[in-house]
Amino acid sequence: MYHRRKHYTIPVFVPELACPFQCAFCNQKKISGQQHIPDLDEINETIVSHLNSFKEKSRWVEVGFFGGNFTGIPLDLQQQYLSVVKPFLKNRRIQGIRLSTRPDYITQATLDFLKKHQVGTIELGVQSMDDEVLQASRRGHKASQTIQAARLIKENGFSLGLQMMVGLPKDNLEKSLDTAQQIIALGATSTRIYPALVIKDTLMHQWYERGEYRPLPLETAVEWVKHLIPIFEKAGTKIIKVGLHPSEAFTTGDELVAGPYHPSFRELVLSALWKDKFQALLEHPPSAKLLLFVPEKEINHARGYEAKNKRMLQSHFSSVKFYPDARLKPRSYRYEIG
Repeated sequence: MYHRRKHYTIPVFVPELACPFQCAFCNQKKISGQQHIPDLDEINETIVSHLNSFKEKSRWVEVGFFGGNFTGIPLDLQQQYLSVVKPFLKNRRIQGIRLSTRPDYITQATLDFLKKHQVGTIELGVQSMDDEVLQASRRGHKASQTIQAARLIKENGFSLGLQMMVGLPKDNLEKSLDTAQQIIALGATSTRIYPALVIKDTLMHQWYERGEYRPLPLETAVEWVKHLIPIFEKAGTKIIKVGLHPSEAFTTGDELVAGPYHPSFRELVLSALWKDKFQALLEHPPSAKLLLFVPEKEINHARGYEAKNKRMLQSHFSSVKFYPDARLKPRSYRYEIG
């Protein structure tokens, strides 16, 4: 029987190390929960610690340099960071390197350097493909620069990841949908989708306090992203992350000022997608018994976050039972009415 290799990414955060702009939404130190830049020994220890924690023998592991603008770091420091990973690549405990950076910090010379140091995937913080949104968010680059950088990355044989953010100043659902379509058109193999949050000590924090910016309500953010996910899935673009992961800063401090943050944001979105699919079932006569068969891996999402979808169906049917069915395609179901 064939088993897919478990994919792990060991994250190394280099917050605000070389970012030339302070975007309106950004305070990487708050978002990553990390207040200092790791030295080479710390990076090595991080890699070893993660590797020792992995249980699966069949796995594909990469180190990801996230946070600031990696390709804006001086070349000697970039080389030092990447060199820490080389022994792990050589002994095959690590299979790849990925990093995140800005579209306006991609040149042919940069890509030649990264290729030499065995980087395989480059993620660009696109945020939006709408110039009005980019300008209002103080992003510091235009959509045309993203297009140029993405093409150059693909031409040089790297895997391309493009990250987007919904709910920025001047954004709307139509613009976010267009950004998703353009990410696909540029050939991204992966994406990350983040709802815009008001983080302490950012420009958006100032605008929020002055009433000049309002983040999306949680329900609206879920609705927007619910429309994005099927677009990426249909195109075969891997969605690596939806929403920020829980961090100590967000759960115990005051760093998150406002916005659609939820520790299970992705689950909320997937539950909402299943809820939409189940609406047709409500056309059946009430008080009947409903048996639902769904893909095994999706049964929790089908039931809904905190079983909300099941409770919705129970308000109509006399009983509702979910069963796994390995034969079903992703996000499909069959049912029996008794």
